[in-house]
Amino acid sequence: MTDREMTRRKFLGTTALAGAAAAAGPYLPGEAKAQTSTKTLRVRTYVTPTIVDPISTTGAPEADIMDCLYPGLITTKSGSAWGYDLDAATSIEQVDATHVKFELRKGMGWSNGFGEVTAEDVKYSYERIANPENKSPYRGDWAALDRVDATSSHTGVIVLKEPFIPLFTTTLPRGSGCIVCKKAVEALDGKRFGLTPPATFGAYKVKKIVPRTRFTVERNPDWPGPKPMFDEVDFIDILDANAAETAFLAGELDVTIVPMTAVPRLQKAMPPKSKLIVAPSLAYWWIGMQMEDGIFADKRVRQAVQYALDVQSVLDGAFFGVAQRSTGIVAPGMVGNRPANKIAKPDLDRARKLLAEAGHPRGFKIEIGVRNSAEFINAAQVVAASLANVGITAEVVPSAAGVQKAQAGDKVNNTWKKMQMHIVRFSMQPDPSWATVWFTKEQIWEWNWERFADPEYNDLHQKALREFDQKKRHDMYVRMQDIMEDSGAYIFLTHGVNPVLHRDHFIPGVGPDANRILVTKFKPV
Repeated sequence: MTDREMTRRKFLGTTALAGAAAAAGPYLPGEAKAQTSTKTLRVRTYVTPTIVDPISTTGAPEADIMDCLYPGLITTKSGSAWGYDLDAATSIEQVDATHVKFELRKGMGWSNGFGEVTAEDVKYSYERIANPENKSPYRGDWAALDRVDATSSHTGVIVLKEPFIPLFTTTLPRGSGCIVCKKAVEALDGKRFGLTPPATFGAYKVKKIVPRTRFTVERNPDWPGPKPMFDEVDFIDILDANAAETAFLAGELDVTIVPMTAVPRLQKAMPPKSKLIVAPSLAYWWIGMQMEDGIFADKRVRQAVQYALDVQSVLDGAFFGVAQRSTGIVAPGMVGNRPANKIAKPDLDRARKLLAEAGHPRGFKIEIGVRNSAEFINAAQVVAASLANVGITAEVVPSAAGVQKAQAGDKVNNTWKKMQMHIVRFSMQPDPSWATVWFTKEQIWEWNWERFADPEYNDLHQKALREFDQKKRHDMYVRMQDIMEDSGAYIFLTHGVNPVLHRDHFIPGVGPDANRILVTKFKPV
């Protein structure tokens, strides 16, 4: 790779990263007791960490923890340009379309007496995720992997079966690129682990884990790479974005993503000694309908919901106009961003006609499943009000993070059949394949909760992974999102923004979209 950076202007077009400096005077009665030392950094996790095994994590906050404990060859660059930094590797080079050579740092030792980190660990880590028998939901990240050759104790070659465009953007610098200890993992029953890794080697090591409360790491004195700024990092579970803002104001957090609705208020009156970053998000929100069983198995019913919903009213009511409507799952400025939605505005008469044709002239009752967070609940309530205009009575049903995924993957009790309509937000990486992969047929028991299975979509997803012509690749991703909308199972809502509130005595480590909190990259002001 010779071009290690893609400028944010090139990537996100005219969307700017907005920063608001701290304003003088108190924000609320009772000033936050903000610390200014480098002893402990307190970070909010918006999904409760349950697995820090790269083969089966459940959210971006777990990836933030994994970055501390077992890095990959490279890591996401912090700042306003998409790119990567060397991490566990001292060098990495793509010598041709299907071969990537790397050399590891020397002196990196596994905890618990498992010896030095070697190229054999890299081989094991990547082939473990790619192996279909292991049924990793992230195997698509390594779909093109043939093998990893360990050419010496600290050097190796990643060998691909075919070109794989997202390798340096969404695979190697992300969770799927993390390196685990072969000896330690192979010694485990089931060869997997949850919150307690059998061995680590990163800039931090595990200090204390309080399940469903916090995950604390402390500086690893044996790490040969750059020394991190903080002695320890507390990852604190706060699922609701509004509660996270309150915790920050109370001095209980040092950095957190806050709700989009907080942006106008914070920009007018910032808390003392604090700063706000507002970054354009690559993530995507949508309304999904499970199309295999139940009332939404009838395409006419799904389409009726598409025509009944006033998306703009959802954005205005739930996000106070901060969020702009999306045209799909690929954000503006990216290859594959659609110019427009096929259904641009509500058509209540057409919705009622479709419902009557499907045998529901008086509508029906349905549940809307959402994460138990104010942003999701507010959005669902506006959706319910909009659907009531065509006789659909919708009840908002919040649940804890992870519950929906567990239901979708339950083959014993068939709880997936209870998942009828849901509002979901998926985080995103800087390549459109990281959006489209979750809706392939292979993801039906993992992240494809709509149980959407379209042969043309699957075929296009695979072809786009190895297509170097950007125009052709763009057209493929546009077509894939057209297929999703045509299925009736999807209503695209927004990409939103990622507002990050932080103390002013450090520069936070975040990427251009500010979705990840890269704690090893924090710097003093």
